[in-house]
Amino acid sequence: MARLILLGTSNAIPAEDHENTHMALVGTEGVVLIDCVGTPKVRLARAGIVLDSITDLILTHFHPDHVSGVPLLLMNMWLMGRQRPLRVYGLHHCLGRVEDMMGFYHWETWPDFFQVAFHRLPERERVLVLEKPEFRIYSSPVRHLVPTIGLRLEATADERVIAYSCDTEPTPAVVRLASGAGVLLHESSGGSPGHSTPAEAGTIATQAEVQQLMLIHYPADGLDEAALLRQARSTFQGEVGLAKDFQEFEL
Repeated sequence: MARLILLGTSNAIPAEDHENTHMALVGTEGVVLIDCVGTPKVRLARAGIVLDSITDLILTHFHPDHVSGVPLLLMNMWLMGRQRPLRVYGLHHCLGRVEDMMGFYHWETWPDFFQVAFHRLPERERVLVLEKPEFRIYSSPVRHLVPTIGLRLEATADERVIAYSCDTEPTPAVVRLASGAGVLLHESSGGSPGHSTPAEAGTIATQAEVQQLMLIHYPADGLDEAALLRQARSTFQGEVGLAKDFQEFEL
């Protein structure tokens, strides 16, 4: 059985106990890292994950609070002697900019650097990103300020599903992506363009008929947990929780 570990749960402004939102899906064949921020090696070590166990990296979109740790991740892997390739998935808008960013570090001159294989995902719904023995991961475009994908994680052995909205305004695409999921991790940054309020997240959870709504990518600086949960419960009658750093979900 795979495990989804939340490595961070904050919106773009982190706090001492809440890093920017990113997560890791741990399976028997390695680890899929979803977004990459901060100082990755330290955060991953705290979750019991070693760098060389990461086989795949999914980048949801090119904003600093989702991709800022990529240069450090790649450099640390290289300095620690990584040999096997790393597969990186995302939309063309994101991956092209990641390649540009790494170009500023002249990564082409790093001696004996391991292979990084970029996989550009089509910008359409329910794209199969990758498949492992325990799970499959699908992506769908959502509605943010730049091209962005949400994710659906499906267990192969049973009907367990975890959906992640990523950064998005309320959109039917997330309803379809999360349909019937056991857990929906939905962003709750607030009502600014490209984002959702907890009440709007609750509405999406209701429409998708999910079992549990977990608010994520919320304002962690000056956190008012009770208010966030109260707003979500006003539009969703199922189980509601606030995602916490290093929380785990079985898949």
